[in-house]
Amino acid sequence: MESVLVANRGEIAVRITRTAKEMGLRTIAVYSEIDRDALHVAVADEAWNIGAAPAAESYLNADRIIGVALETGAEAIHPGYGFLAENSEFAARVIDAGLIWIGPPPEAIDMMGDKIASRRTATAVGVVGVPGTVEPVLDPDQVTDFADEYGYPIALKAAHGGGGKGMRIVRRASEIADALEAAAREADAYFGRPDVYLEKYLERPRHIEAQIIFDSAGSGFFLGERDCTSQRRHQKLLEEAPAASLTDEVRDAIGEAALAVGHACGYQNAGTVEFLLEGEESFYFLEMNTRLQVEHPVTELVTGLDLVRLQFEVAMGVELDLWDVPVRGHAIQLRINAEDPARDFQPAPGRITKYREPGGFGVRVDSGVEAGAVVSPYYDNLAAKLIVWAPTRELAIAKAKRAAADFQIGGIPTTLAAHLRILDNELFRAGRHYTTFVEQELDLTGLDQEEGPALPEEESTTERQATVEVGGRRFDVRMWFPEGQLGGGAPTRRPPRLQSSGAGGDDGGIVTAPMQGAIVKVAVKAGETVHEGDMICILEAMKMENEVKAPVGGELVDLRIQPGDTVSAGAVLAIIR
Repeated sequence: MESVLVANRGEIAVRITRTAKEMGLRTIAVYSEIDRDALHVAVADEAWNIGAAPAAESYLNADRIIGVALETGAEAIHPGYGFLAENSEFAARVIDAGLIWIGPPPEAIDMMGDKIASRRTATAVGVVGVPGTVEPVLDPDQVTDFADEYGYPIALKAAHGGGGKGMRIVRRASEIADALEAAAREADAYFGRPDVYLEKYLERPRHIEAQIIFDSAGSGFFLGERDCTSQRRHQKLLEEAPAASLTDEVRDAIGEAALAVGHACGYQNAGTVEFLLEGEESFYFLEMNTRLQVEHPVTELVTGLDLVRLQFEVAMGVELDLWDVPVRGHAIQLRINAEDPARDFQPAPGRITKYREPGGFGVRVDSGVEAGAVVSPYYDNLAAKLIVWAPTRELAIAKAKRAAADFQIGGIPTTLAAHLRILDNELFRAGRHYTTFVEQELDLTGLDQEEGPALPEEESTTERQATVEVGGRRFDVRMWFPEGQLGGGAPTRRPPRLQSSGAGGDDGGIVTAPMQGAIVKVAVKAGETVHEGDMICILEAMKMENEVKAPVGGELVDLRIQPGDTVSAGAVLAIIR
């Protein structure tokens, strides 16, 4: 293998590109139109435009990505995580095109990507899952029957996804219908299939996952566990390795269970098997992620292994010798997201006006941004990852606090202030935290957040074509210019949009979009009477659903949206009088 196309963006594309270049590989980046100046484009040997900003038109465009790989002479494709990483059809097409797929076999992706099938597979090899169903849920009566048997609360979960998407918690019968509809809608939006299944919801578990890797000879290796318990909205905020307060017996049992699941699905390459730990000894199979995880750096720091390099080696047919890999010290990773923790971690896209990374012994930053970069609402809001290592967990916590305090990001709110609260929390420091402790027990009021400028409105550009000669060789090139600047004059100014805070005053009845996104549901009709706090619509932005509520009561005299619409931040959605 001499070249690789990285079919992703952001920090993971940068991460993969750097290891590939260390291995002497030619690296090819792909980018959407909004990512022309992104860091992952700059660090690659060459970069290719694959489409417009929406992921469906670029990073999910399998035809274009494979076409670029063939046109550039790339020999392999690394999918990173997200987007097409766990798409078995894409994996099969890459292989059929004669390219090396740096990931697991399509059949394993299929088996583990279907959460119901994965539960069956795990059960067949003696790995017990959380009590739940092994068939899709079709109507509310099935949920009611399940509740009668196991009691509340119940978790409705997407059968073909993960990461908290398509998941709803039901605590009483009156919530069943709405929760089932919402879970199915979100599952369909993110994973293309609306199937959901049921699990008994564990109130105070810890989230433990096992890092495994299988080579082409079928040898599987357990590279230790990670604790991913610190979450918000069922999505991870902080991860650490190894897990605190875990006995060697439980650790070994988790590793054996993870390898059994990997063998059962014919796995190859790096993967992660996730469990919920209840109490000190009881653990249940949750799911398997057939890709590199966002939190893989903590495993790298405690094992000294480059997991991305191992992925490449497995894809090249190298037989691994990882039978005795010691785990040394303790590592912690903080996900630096563009979110406002004081406002229930509301996504906060915008331009980064200041950026300075921390340093020092045992400090690593995996980032996809720099000063001047824009965190776009089109994609995940992860801007960077801060990872630290120290000989003990106590020292790692101290190092993480120091490094987080040194990390300067201006222009957007971030999760850094929340991380400092987590690291100081008594439950976390004692290793007695649980998956919802951030939302239930952490005081996030009074956080000093950078407000910064709003997300700049997308520039409209005009394409021009030209023929140029470089060193005597003729090239046809395309160029893009902001509208109004083709003749060198001042840029064309757009008329200001009607905007409103939606809170009080003469314009208090103007309902506006809090951020750019897509309307996935409209809950009202024009002419209806609404009350203050009623839901107007659901706006999906940065992989999260946000309820837009009526700021005042009155008659809905103007409704300007319908499901499927894409709206800009500040756009008027409705008017109440």
